[in-house]
Amino acid sequence: PLTLAAQAVCAVAQVFILGLPSRIASVWFGPTEVSTACAVAVLGNQLGTAIGFLLPPVLVPNTPNDIDLMAHNISIMFYGTAIVSTLLFFLTGVVFEEKPKYPPSHSQAVLQSKPPEDYSYKQSIINLFRNIPFILLLISYGIMTGAFYSVSTLLNQMIVTHYEGEEVNAGRIGLTLVVAGMVGSIICGLWLDYTKTYKQTTLIVYILSFIGLLVFTFTLDLGYLIVVFVTGGVLGFFMTGYLPLGFEFAVEITYPESEGTSSGLLNASAQIFGIVFTLVQGKLTTDYSPRAGNIFLCAWIFVGIILTALIKSDLRRHNVNSGIMNLDVKAVSGDSFTIIVLPT
Repeated sequence: PLTLAAQAVCAVAQVFILGLPSRIASVWFGPTEVSTACAVAVLGNQLGTAIGFLLPPVLVPNTPNDIDLMAHNISIMFYGTAIVSTLLFFLTGVVFEEKPKYPPSHSQAVLQSKPPEDYSYKQSIINLFRNIPFILLLISYGIMTGAFYSVSTLLNQMIVTHYEGEEVNAGRIGLTLVVAGMVGSIICGLWLDYTKTYKQTTLIVYILSFIGLLVFTFTLDLGYLIVVFVTGGVLGFFMTGYLPLGFEFAVEITYPESEGTSSGLLNASAQIFGIVFTLVQGKLTTDYSPRAGNIFLCAWIFVGIILTALIKSDLRRHNVNSGIMNLDVKAVSGDSFTIIVLPT
């Protein structure tokens, strides 16, 4: 019971952590670096996942003949995780501030000029669900990220089905997928800051993820592990690279709603689709073959491509920062930190 309770607490904490990238990026970084900052924050999450692939097998080696030693090693791993997490908790409370003294962008200046008591979480949720482009993104993001969760969860089963006794390499392929995704996240973030082509980039990465999963699916049983390493890396590059794109696109089309609310809904959608996809793909993989499970995901990702193509690219935050939309308040960029209040 205690173990289950601890897992429940960790699961609840994860909900808050996954929604941080877009919020931190918007509050602390200016228009020319906000997408890169979001991508770096997503990279941090992926780095933790990569460490999760690497450390557990090292800290807890398989010792079936010595259960006491295995239990001791598991305790060391859990206590070590607890110590690191506690240290990070105190550092966050002591070192980090809620927001910078001066808004880094015009869009943030507008938001910070509004009294906190005027904000309604309930009304924000209602506004988001009335936003058709966001609903389309909510579903398409859930499909893509849920598919990534499903592939990551069942990767070991898929590899071992075609490559018996290659559990270690299955872990390495998973690590390759995550590391390639970290690179993809950074490149996508830099590209967004440079071009501001949110919908076009999101759609292209979605299509490339679809192609990557197709290639991975139909080359998995060729008998060459090196091919699986390459196709898995390409798949991770695009599917994980999509994560910051989805966050940033959502912030753009839902401004001035809170970044935390939009990203929280995106993560909820991803978790729902991830659970459903993992159960269905796992059933198809067990009863038929890994190819059947992957084709199921391909069909859904194709639906996601259509939904993404239908999203209206209304870049509200970008328009505010560019001065295209009328403002009541704006921050002066550059070295001046004066806030100018414009008469209405």
